[in-house]
Amino acid sequence: MTDRTPRLTQLASGGGCACKVPPGELERVLGGLTPAAGADLLVGVESGDDAAVVRLDGERAVVLTTDFFTPVVDDPYDWGRIAATNALSDVYAMGGEPLVAVNLLAWPRDRVPFDLAAEVLRGGADVALAASCHLAGGHSVDDVEPKYGLAVTGTADPRHLLRNDAGRAGVPLTLTKPLGLGVLNNRHKATGEVFPEALEVMTTLNREASRAALEAGARCATDVTGFGLLGHLYKLCRASGVSAVLDAAAVPYLEGARASLEAGFVPGGSRRNLDWVRPHLSARLPEDELVLLADAQTSGGLLVAGELPGHPVVGELVPAGESVLEVR
Repeated sequence: MTDRTPRLTQLASGGGCACKVPPGELERVLGGLTPAAGADLLVGVESGDDAAVVRLDGERAVVLTTDFFTPVVDDPYDWGRIAATNALSDVYAMGGEPLVAVNLLAWPRDRVPFDLAAEVLRGGADVALAASCHLAGGHSVDDVEPKYGLAVTGTADPRHLLRNDAGRAGVPLTLTKPLGLGVLNNRHKATGEVFPEALEVMTTLNREASRAALEAGARCATDVTGFGLLGHLYKLCRASGVSAVLDAAAVPYLEGARASLEAGFVPGGSRRNLDWVRPHLSARLPEDELVLLADAQTSGGLLVAGELPGHPVVGELVPAGESVLEVR
């Protein structure tokens, strides 16, 4: 970037997965739709899982997803890498492997040089190459805010999926990436400060974590993105008919996350996440701690019902109780 390069995060009202439609509002809209039916549609909209899954035969299934968002960092190449990593994560969260993707690009051509869009696309292409995923064309529109992401098709074994409705009581919960991306990205947007560790986390594929989960015999997982750890765990518990106990002290955080929270760099999406789960939450923790647990992540890790070597166990699924989530 040069001194003349516009700060991309200043061109959008939100940033990254924090610009998602609030979960409660989204569910009210989706609740009025008639879901598609069919024996071969293994995962649809019913449980709010990470991707759709359609069975081709006894050993093959197609995994389909799309994800795009406004700039989460100012550097166009890094934004492209983050957005592509995040989109591919939905396939990994289902236990699949990405096969082919197409670009989704919206660009304010009258305000931002289109050459920067090429850098965004280059970032996405490099991530697809690292994931051994074909990247073939896509679609672009002229828009008032820049947006980028991918539509991804992957493959999976229909007998060995990672679903958010397959959780069982007595199983530990493992988190594969630290939290704090929301508050750090919000601080970056406000100040221009760069956080290399956060960039490294957001551009790390969840491929190895997904494969490790399958090898460990896990059947339940989700990725932690815009609805925060509490939001995605709540969805998993609700879909599986269980509750969860979360050990707040075991949850890892990126360096600078707590300081950024104390300085007030909290995305609006993080507070909306906490408000959404609060009626189902039992916790005797300071409000700031709960906000971090609900922090809207971008390209976060996997939350796996099972124990994975090298990653922290942060809680356990338990029989359904009065509160869906208990944080200790």
